[in-house]
Amino acid sequence: MSLPKIGNLAPNFSLIDQNGEKVSLKDFRGKKNVIVYFYPKAMTPGCTVQACGLRDSKAKLSRQDTAVLAISPDAPERLKRFEERDKLNFTLLSDPDHKVADKYGSWGPKKFMGKEYDGILRQTFIVGKDGKLKQIFEKVKTKTHHEDMLSYIKENL
Repeated sequence: MSLPKIGNLAPNFSLIDQNGEKVSLKDFRGKKNVIVYFYPKAMTPGCTVQACGLRDSKAKLSRQDTAVLAISPDAPERLKRFEERDKLNFTLLSDPDHKVADKYGSWGPKKFMGKEYDGILRQTFIVGKDGKLKQIFEKVKTKTHHEDMLSYIKENL
């Protein structure tokens, strides 16, 4: 799948969160900027570093009128354990059939330990209050992800 185009409306989606509630991207339109990020698996080392960085940046993101939606193929029950274990303070969404990841071009070929397979590509999308896609980060560094997102939002939104 190809990436959505910057400047267009971000592809809408509705997914179940860690609490079993349905969350739709369009619910944020006119209210908040949204960081939509795809990550491979809850409670794994890189994904935990990335999530905890965003957790610790919650106040700064809130001051920038920005919400975080984290999407993985994990079941809501696993997402709930991730939230509780790491005291996460943002929305974790379950995309078990990777339909939303496909829409965003975030599902594709990967390599790990010499094996090739299809999986989640760690990518981040910034959606403005107008619902339009403002930026795509195809190469994400888990350790600085939160800083990179804050910098972009402060400078551009």
